[in-house]
Amino acid sequence: MDTNVWKKLSREEIKQRVFHAIDNNVNFIESDVIGIPGSRLDPRVFYQDAPFLADAPFLTSLIRNPNHIGCHTLGDSEPFFAGTQAIELETIRICAEDILRAEPNTTDGYVASGGTEANIQAAWIYRNYFQQEKNAKSDEIAVLCSTDNHYSAAKAANLLNLRFVRVNVNDNNRKIDSIHLEQTLSQLKKDGIKHVIVIANMMTTMFGSVDHTDTYVDALKAHDLSYFIHVDGAYGGFVFPFSGEPHSLDFAHPEITSVTLDAHKMVQAPYGTGIFLIRKGFMKYVRNSEASYVKGLDATLIGSRSGANAIAIWMILSTYGKQGWTEKIQTLIERANRIARALDNHNIRYFQERGSNIVAIRAEDISRDIANDFHLVPDDHDNPQWVKIVVMEHVTDDKVERFIERLRGMQ
Repeated sequence: MDTNVWKKLSREEIKQRVFHAIDNNVNFIESDVIGIPGSRLDPRVFYQDAPFLADAPFLTSLIRNPNHIGCHTLGDSEPFFAGTQAIELETIRICAEDILRAEPNTTDGYVASGGTEANIQAAWIYRNYFQQEKNAKSDEIAVLCSTDNHYSAAKAANLLNLRFVRVNVNDNNRKIDSIHLEQTLSQLKKDGIKHVIVIANMMTTMFGSVDHTDTYVDALKAHDLSYFIHVDGAYGGFVFPFSGEPHSLDFAHPEITSVTLDAHKMVQAPYGTGIFLIRKGFMKYVRNSEASYVKGLDATLIGSRSGANAIAIWMILSTYGKQGWTEKIQTLIERANRIARALDNHNIRYFQERGSNIVAIRAEDISRDIANDFHLVPDDHDNPQWVKIVVMEHVTDDKVERFIERLRGMQ
């Protein structure tokens, strides 16, 4: 029996499903709606009768303006938008179960505004858990990550008034420096830290590097610290699980409690489409009873959010299906591998994680003209040590060949 939620659908099937969902939402024009603090987009500004909209489900969803406030996996939600909420629920299950190997119906989650919000949401939940269940004080909780982590980890610690600590990585292979990790945890214990929120990487934004869960777990247990491990897969969550490389950064690993994904990167959804996923039983620590006018209350950082973003993710994933998405990602990885082979041929130093479509090049090994002409992104705009290539859909074979040809001209 096929238990996968993720199915490949035809264009017509996708269109029918989305329009059916929209039709099952409240209709502000045809229904006697006078109490909802919201409406469709202003028709004096946004043209709503264009003939092409009959074949444009995503644009129609923007115009109909569904508000997906709340976390629908928890049960009760605002009934006015139940039609499109069902699409968000399916999107969450696809990501949790078919991509991140969770058991069916064991996760909660929602479509957030981006990976930054999703990372903050995780830290917020764990801070409240430690405070409510362990009677922890803020100065007894720390956020821990590597020096390669996204800046949202520091932002989360700052917003939540928690200690923030970074662990060094090896400059060549980008792996956690286990000695520095041991030293850091020892110092944290001396400083009175009892609880640690780890943000591990499933492909960092700059290097595409991947952390090993057990590196953190073994060290935390050795120091008798309580902890949660959250995975920042904002970049890699739609890449690395399809690379064929083994890893321990999803719900198949018992020590992983939550994961961030980001559909406005590799999935090419509109900006504002991050995804937060967590094992059931934890969203209650941020459920806001003061949101009493919201059916089901609210447990999200963002509150009101556009249902159109969830529809965009679902449409893209349903267009490909799991096999089609795997083939797409492996094609991009092979293009990145082609670039890496060319760098090898020209004795240019670089880092590429196995199964990654990011290639980070030592800045001093490549001419500034090439870096500028191909818009390579530096790790530091004032003092670049690395510049990176990110092989996405727009990075065609022709562009790769032009880059390789320029490398030949450096000799």
